[in-house]
Amino acid sequence: MGKAAKRERLFRSFNSHAQSIHETFHLLDQPAAASLEKTDWSEVMKLGDEISKQATISGMLSTGGTSEVKEMEDHIGAFCNMLQGFLLLCQGSTVGAGPTLHASIRALAKQVIDQSLSLLRETVSSYASKKRTSIPRLSGSVWEACAALKRAPTTNSIAIGRALTQVAVSVKDVLRELKGLRPAATDPVGDDDELSPEEMEVARLAIGVVSDALVAAKEAVRFVAAAGEGRRVELLEGLLRSIQAAGAQVDELGACVFPPQEIPQMAAAAAELLRLAAEAQEEVRAAASDDDGLVGSLEAFRGSLRTFQSTLSSPDDTSVEREMRGLSL
Repeated sequence: MGKAAKRERLFRSFNSHAQSIHETFHLLDQPAAASLEKTDWSEVMKLGDEISKQATISGMLSTGGTSEVKEMEDHIGAFCNMLQGFLLLCQGSTVGAGPTLHASIRALAKQVIDQSLSLLRETVSSYASKKRTSIPRLSGSVWEACAALKRAPTTNSIAIGRALTQVAVSVKDVLRELKGLRPAATDPVGDDDELSPEEMEVARLAIGVVSDALVAAKEAVRFVAAAGEGRRVELLEGLLRSIQAAGAQVDELGACVFPPQEIPQMAAAAAELLRLAAEAQEEVRAAASDDDGLVGSLEAFRGSLRTFQSTLSSPDDTSVEREMRGLSL
């Protein structure tokens, strides 16, 4: 059997296994039924270690000379069977998982599967060939994907807490950018990013809004961490959705503060943030919590938003003043 025929045989074997793996992966489109026994995440990590070893073997077979086609075929079968088992364990670990934890598990599993299949595809493609420069890199990608399993969130509260932390980081970035705004120089030639006194007042109030948003996001992280698995998952997920939506609105608000300031868009963002803050407070109340830190931070956030709204809608609206200045000769 010639090299081309051997490679074709290996591709048929690989494609058959890969198709079966993709079909199994669809099990992760939904969490496992609550009636099933939950798989401990440690079992997933153990199999991840074994997958890393298979990736090493793939590299050795590719760089150690021309392997017998049967040896390579057996390796592909063993590797793919291990990936099938890995997916079943991942599915078992989603018992009781809310949307955030489930999405995290699915993303981690997809990374392991995608990187492993890419390695096997390249291993087959380079069979009996000297062009194998990408094999070490692909093996390394499998190792990294498997190592990431050890950093996975293992509970709903941890997964939700991490998602909330990402929002807090984003809001902190907006706050840092806003604090970098400067008043316009007294000379007629200034930078485009400098603000008039009226615009600086709007920016000052916006900084207060974003600062209070950051405090609320941090309090939400603390609240979820303290709640552990004792709270109903859907209530914590609802709080997360409200905070994430608020984070997106803070991004929008921050962008509008930079010159030229967009007053209508800022007003719309502030109104939506008020609604989301009230929604988050309802989620906290629904969780039967009287957490003073989170409730108080949300109330302070709403207060700064009302002040901001009042300034934007005042009779001496800064947008009108800017238009008048633009008409002066």
